Amino acid sequence: MKSIPFTLLFVTAAILGAATFVEDARGTAFVREYAYATWWFKALWMLLAASAAVVLVRRRMWRRPAAFVLHAGLLVVFAGALLTAFTGHKGLLHLRQGEPASSYVDEKKRVAHLPFVLTLDSFRVEYYTGTSAPSDYVSQVACHDADGTLIARPRISMNRIFSAEGYRFYQSSFDEDLKGSWLTVNHDPYGTAVAYTGFLLICIGSLGLLLDPRGGFRRLLRHPLLRKGGLFALLCLLAVDGQAAEPLPVVRRAQADSLAARQVVYNDRVAPLHTLCRDFVQKVYGRPVFRGLSPEQVVASWMLYPEEWNRVPIIRIKNRELRERLGIRGEYATLAGLFDGTTYKLQPLWQQEMGKHSQLGRAIQETDEKAGLALMLTQGTLVRPLPPGTPRLSEQQVRAELLYNRIPFNKILFMANLTLGFVAIGLFLYRMLKRRGENRTSRRLWTAALWLSTLFHAAGYMLRGYVSGRLPLNNGYETMQFVALVVLLTACLLERRFPFVRPFGFLLSGFTLLVAHLGEMNPQITPLMPVLASPWLSWHVSLIMISYALFAFICLNGLLAAGLMARPQHRHDALVRERVEQLTLLSRLLLYPSTFLLGIGILLGSVWANVSWGSYWSWDPKEVWALVAFMVYGAAFHRRTLPWLRRPLAFHLYMVAAFLVVLMTYFGVNYLLGGMHSYANPS
Repeated sequence: MKSIPFTLLFVTAAILGAATFVEDARGTAFVREYAYATWWFKALWMLLAASAAVVLVRRRMWRRPAAFVLHAGLLVVFAGALLTAFTGHKGLLHLRQGEPASSYVDEKKRVAHLPFVLTLDSFRVEYYTGTSAPSDYVSQVACHDADGTLIARPRISMNRIFSAEGYRFYQSSFDEDLKGSWLTVNHDPYGTAVAYTGFLLICIGSLGLLLDPRGGFRRLLRHPLLRKGGLFALLCLLAVDGQAAEPLPVVRRAQADSLAARQVVYNDRVAPLHTLCRDFVQKVYGRPVFRGLSPEQVVASWMLYPEEWNRVPIIRIKNRELRERLGIRGEYATLAGLFDGTTYKLQPLWQQEMGKHSQLGRAIQETDEKAGLALMLTQGTLVRPLPPGTPRLSEQQVRAELLYNRIPFNKILFMANLTLGFVAIGLFLYRMLKRRGENRTSRRLWTAALWLSTLFHAAGYMLRGYVSGRLPLNNGYETMQFVALVVLLTACLLERRFPFVRPFGFLLSGFTLLVAHLGEMNPQITPLMPVLASPWLSWHVSLIMISYALFAFICLNGLLAAGLMARPQHRHDALVRERVEQLTLLSRLLLYPSTFLLGIGILLGSVWANVSWGSYWSWDPKEVWALVAFMVYGAAFHRRTLPWLRRPLAFHLYMVAAFLVVLMTYFGVNYLLGGMHSYANPS
């Protein structure tokens, strides 16, 4: 009986993974109808939850309060999800201006009734200032109860939800005559509250397992082999194109560079013009330099010669389907090419994709934002001079920001640290297999390299803090920077006693900085959409990325241990056995915080989704694979039920295989599958 839940767990994980590929091939509607919405899929989850509950009772799990609360939280989340599946539903509500409506069509094409009446007062399309490119779609609605009493007059727009009596409404589409609006309706009277209760229990249980002095995590911390050098892993947690073929009218370099220090209003703060120009070119073109021209040259030239620059292929469109629909050859479009006379080509395409959460829809939205920025530049509204009376930056602050902009701290560091990390771990493995020690010269050189990397990163981080006037922990990018700094500082403090800290310090910081670099490839020039500006998103991404870094460390441990055990002559070597046991203990120790961070990150992502578009779970491919990763890593805790995990080689090989799920979650979904998380694709 005790193995049944894990058999069902692995079967469910396999079905979930396969469903994402079916969805990519046959479409979202198909996989929902034949998988996620079917009786057998719900029955599978119910059977999994029931069998897990039986095992908890048989083992009297309540004797271990933290573990009991965690597992109970998981069961409560299952219960909430099942309540959502059985009692919740979605649908579409069509409103016409001035016509009251109290019913909508649900997913099964049935008419459902609302306990109140909605009336569309007006619908409008908002545009980027001074342009004809849409920036938002807004429905102004009046909500009355059955007696005609006014309840609210909400504004419903992109990612701005209206909630009333358990119903949630968000903008989905609109009528061509702008007299009607389509709202997506989500009604989940019981499931969300139950699921949120489970979320809270999971967080409490996870924290309890880390703090429980009799729990597995604290026992591992007290193991003598870890005291000999393995504790460092836990401390890591604490803590140009050439010139154009055709001549373009371009402002001279010296003249453009003289504008760099001019102060403008940018991202709701005062900044040098260079910051705006750099981010504009990076966002629109995908690289910081266009045809060897400086960012100031591009912006100034476009403003002075808009007719010529509007015909330059500079707007990068990554999505092949969108390029084909627009009739664009190559990866770059011209601003003029996005218009057919006075008709904006993206508008009818966007209207077709609204509410579908498709990869094409995300590509249209991204391209629309780039076109809007280019139009604002052409119209002269992108660069905003300082209003009278606005406090100006000091000359020292301007110089500091220009220095920070011109030195790519993050790019230099992630490339250098990853290179040094792979070289260092290769040398470490070679010495381990050859049973050779490290000489003093090599140790000093590697120590110097680690300290130089740390000091360089600290300088860039502190410079960013000085420029922003605050501690740089305001978004996912800055959080990744901070994590990398903590990892490097920890490695510096421990590498003398534990030399094998160095390669992992380089690698973990390098991967973290790489993630930060990918996040900065699409700069925030205009304010983020509300769905992306949420603090829930920052914490969601940060926690999950830290867990991925720790999973990478566990994978490296596994590869090292497997390499040591691969040679028959080493299997009976006492030193090798001790090293393998130490690596095993380290991986099992780090499995706790990494898996808990992944789980809590998923929960925060669910809260973010519910706050943003009214549904805490949508079976999006990224969500599905993150859940699969949590299930796969969660199974590794249960050595009592899965005795083969007690064998070091089997455990490490499982950890290596599990990391493939992480790679699929982060990279595979972005490149192979679509979904609502397509915005996360690296540029």
